[in-house]
This record gives sequence, C-alpha cells and structure tokens, in this order.
Amino acid sequence: MSAHVASLLQGSRIFENEYGSISQVDKGSLPILSGLSIKRISLGPGAIREPQWNVDANQIAYVTAGTVLVSMLGTGDEFAAFVVRTGQMYHVESGAIYHIENVGDGDAEIIAALRTERPTHFSLQNSFSAMTNVVLGNTYDLAASAFDVFGRSDASQIVPRAGDAHIPETAGLPNAHLFDLEGQIAPLAYPFGHAKLARKQYWAALEDLSMYSLTIRESGMREPHWHPVTAEMGYVHRGRGRMTVLDPDGSLDTYLLEPGQVYFVPRAYPHHIEVLGDDDINFLIFFDQPTPGDIGYRATASAFSRGVLAAAFGVREQQLPQFPWTPIDPLIVSRNNPVDPPE
Repeated sequence: MSAHVASLLQGSRIFENEYGSISQVDKGSLPILSGLSIKRISLGPGAIREPQWNVDANQIAYVTAGTVLVSMLGTGDEFAAFVVRTGQMYHVESGAIYHIENVGDGDAEIIAALRTERPTHFSLQNSFSAMTNVVLGNTYDLAASAFDVFGRSDASQIVPRAGDAHIPETAGLPNAHLFDLEGQIAPLAYPFGHAKLARKQYWAALEDLSMYSLTIRESGMREPHWHPVTAEMGYVHRGRGRMTVLDPDGSLDTYLLEPGQVYFVPRAYPHHIEVLGDDDINFLIFFDQPTPGDIGYRATASAFSRGVLAAAFGVREQQLPQFPWTPIDPLIVSRNNPVDPPE
C-alpha cells in the first residue's frame, strides 16, 4: 500500500445519516499529510450542512455536482450569501461561520480542502448548547425561558430543510468568496491537456491555498517536476492514471489512481502523472500556497551546460540526448512513446 495515497470515497465516513454524508482524509488516515486535508460532503435534496466554523484553517471547496447556497458571517460583520453551481468554488476564512444548503433538485457533492492536516470545527448548535438559557437570554435581550425550547443534544452535521429554500435576492451578485473555475478560459492550454487555475493571481481572496483543475488527454503527460516550497494534494475527479513519486531515500513509489482517490506529495519531492486508458483524466489539485510554483525536468536540462550534464550523468558529451532548449517549462508534454508496462 502506498504511503502517498488514500481513498476519499471508500474510506471511513466521519458522519452519515439519511440526508447526506461527510468523508475525510486527514493525517490519521494518511500520515504523510502536512498542512492539508480534504473532505467530501454529499447532500441530498433539501439537506443542509449546519452552520459551523473551522478552527485555525482556511478552506476552499469545489462543487463537483449540484447547486448549493452558501451563507457566512466573517470578522468585521461581513455577511455574505451566494449560490455555487457545478464547476464553481467558494472560499471560507478560518473562524468564519458558514452553512451549505442543497438548493438543487438532485444530490450535491462538494470537495473541500482545508489548510491543516487535522481539521476541527465548532457547530452553531453545540456552541449555543454550551451556554445557559440565562446567558442566551441576556445576549438577545429575551427572557431565559425563551430558550427552553432548545434541546441540549449533540449537533447533527447534516439536517433536513423544512419547506422551500430561501435564497436572498443578493445571492446572484458577484462575491469575493465565489470563483467560477470551470468558466475560466484555461490560462495553460496545450493540444494534449489544459489547466484552469484558482490561485491568487485570479482569485484575490486566497491567502494560503490554491487549486488547479488539471485535465490530461491520452496523448499527454504531466512532466516530472517538483514544487520547491509547495505541497500538493490531488483528488481524482475523472479517469484513471498512474503516478510516481521519488522519496529522499531514493525509493520510488508508483501507484494507480482512480476516481475518488487522494494523493499527497510533500514539498520538493519529484513526481509525474500519466493517463492510463483512452479517456482523459481530471484532477482537482490543491496546494498549500496561494501561488504554487514548480521546477520541471524539461527546463532543468536547459539550466546547465552540456559539459556539466555529461559529467553529472557519467557519459561523454556526444552521447547526451539533444535536449530541446526550454526557457519556459511546459505544464503538460506530449506522450510520444508507449506507456511503460506495469511493474
């Protein structure tokens, strides 16, 4: 079993009832994680993920299916409410209280990344239950008896909505917490794949997280590369692929990736991704920096003289391949050779 990969779909669920479920990959289930974790929230029609807030962790989330309403309250009395559709993203600051509500006709699915390897949260219901009726009454200028109706049971993370959804008239206005990733014209596009980028350059709300929606066609490959100061956590949205990671002890970890799986690559570890089969693959790749950067093998061959390269590889200069001059490293390269057979 690989130390770099886990399943978000087949792993244990941290919450489930008749209205939806929440799955999570954190340091407990994938010990190599550092500074990142990931959740899958599934909401049935009319289901609400109750108001809550994350502890010491910003969050970005991508809606893979359905339509949800997100409302939140942040510091400085910042109120926000907006509708998030399939292919769009939302951002929640650490400590901001928010809720997610399925306002579509079918099921909704959200993939959320948090800027911590051990996520924790407070719920609105539990935080109210912690205070006495007297304290709550004083808070709202009401009699303590007004809160006798509240039970003191533990919060249910997903609850049903009674009646129709209430969508504020302002929910359709532009909002800094909302980002239409799949509506973006891909800033990095090649004949064999493309990447759409949710990073600080395009989404000003980001502080310590970012995400790429990376699509690679059968004719392409994500070249070997590393991220000098950025960890990478990927979720396989569609397709099948294979990934290889080089660990500092010189060992190689090669594993297959299928929909629902999560992988993690620590900072500066070399790795690459390739397609298996005839279908495209699409990864939601989360980073622990607002603007991730990488160094690729292709540009690396242009950084040194042929004499230096020959000495490093222990061959004569005349035996070296004719490396193409690459001043700007490509994200995806064409796959001109057959796929390596499985080991």
